Amino acid sequence: MTKKDITRLSYKIVGCAIDVHKALGPGLLESIYEKCLKYELEKNGLKVKQQVHVPIYYDELELDVDLRLDLLVNNVVVVELKTVEAILPVHEAQVLSYMKLLEAPQGLLINFFTDNISKSMKPLVNEYFASLPD
Repeated sequence: MTKKDITRLSYKIVGCAIDVHKALGPGLLESIYEKCLKYELEKNGLKVKQQVHVPIYYDELELDVDLRLDLLVNNVVVVELKTVEAILPVHEAQVLSYMKLLEAPQGLLINFFTDNISKSMKPLVNEYFASLPD
C-alpha cells in the first residue's frame, strides 16, 4: 500500500459520499447516510466494515468499552460521518484517535449537513501515512 493508493481510495470514498448526498440531500439522520454510503462503497467494489469495535488498551489492560467507528474501508481508511451544523475540533480528534488505535493511515470526516460535501469534509493523515512509500 502506497500514499498514492490511499489517496486514490479516499477520492473514491468522497465520490461515493457525494453521490449519496446528491441523492438524499442534507437533513437526515447520520445512520441513514451511513447505511447508504456503505451500500454505495460496496457497489463500487470496496470492502466496508460498519460500526467497527475499536479496542482500547491502557498498559496491559484492555478496557471494556463500546467504542465504535462508523465505517472502515479496505481496512485502511477510517470514515466518520456527522450531520452537524459545524465540524468541531473534538470531531477531528475523534477521527485521529480511531486512526491511531487501529493504525489506519487515513481518516475522512464527512459532514452530510452541508450543501457541498467536498468543501465541508476533512481528510486526516497521521504517522502511519507518513511512513508509507510514495
